[in-house]
Amino acid sequence: MRVLEQFLAVGAVSLVGGQAVMAVQGNPWLCLGIGMATAVAAVLVYGWVVRRTERREVTELARDGAAARIVRGALIGFGMFAAVIVNIAFMGGYHVHGMGSVTGAVGLFGFMAAAAVTEELLYRGLLFRLVEERLGTWLSLLLSGVLFGLMHLLNKDASLWGATAIAIQAGFMLAACYAATRNLWVPIGLHFAWNFAAAGIFSVVVSGNGGSTGLLDATTSGPTLLSGGDFGPEGSLYAVAAGLVLTVVFLWQAHRRGRIVPRRRAVDAPAAPVTVS
Repeated sequence: MRVLEQFLAVGAVSLVGGQAVMAVQGNPWLCLGIGMATAVAAVLVYGWVVRRTERREVTELARDGAAARIVRGALIGFGMFAAVIVNIAFMGGYHVHGMGSVTGAVGLFGFMAAAAVTEELLYRGLLFRLVEERLGTWLSLLLSGVLFGLMHLLNKDASLWGATAIAIQAGFMLAACYAATRNLWVPIGLHFAWNFAAAGIFSVVVSGNGGSTGLLDATTSGPTLLSGGDFGPEGSLYAVAAGLVLTVVFLWQAHRRGRIVPRRRAVDAPAAPVTVS
């Protein structure tokens, strides 16, 4: 019941906020405002429901150092996507035709903020963390990553390859990021910057959700394994490779810091709390 209550509470904010943002997509300023409000509301609801059901401080969303951690994650996410798009462009698969729309980027900022926060709270803050308590880090990373990829099959131009690519480059990588840091601010910043760089700056398709109008007027072309095709650059082998590299780096950090949680047996005592960096 505790787990169900947590998912229902955060999921309700995600659903209502997401529908509200979609309803005002023609107005970038409303999209920005509602998106940011959804992100804040999701964090508050997550904190409230976890404190109420688990009777503990929500250390994974500690306020101290939150801004610095978001910035750290954002720099990683932007750098990761920029590296992917530069490689695609070098191979002739990304073309800039001029400037795009500043107001379009404004609306996408709010939309991506809401998406990044709610998805990280649901998939890493709840799913990965709660499964990890029983099954350990490795199985939880696999399970939450696969489910994260499968969720993207609901998108407009989804494909099995695209969902697989998302599971590898984002589902596994973001869970590994949480395991290494034991806070949600870094993966939230990383997730947001990746998505906003894709849609709000480079104006490419994000996860098969259709075209985006960001700061640049740009198009992609070429084989799916190069450009990602209709699914967007996240379906490119460059994105998969970048995600795999970061997954290995984060897991190495988690191992070095003693934050890999072993699988619990029925007779095991609850694991000791893991400190946050």
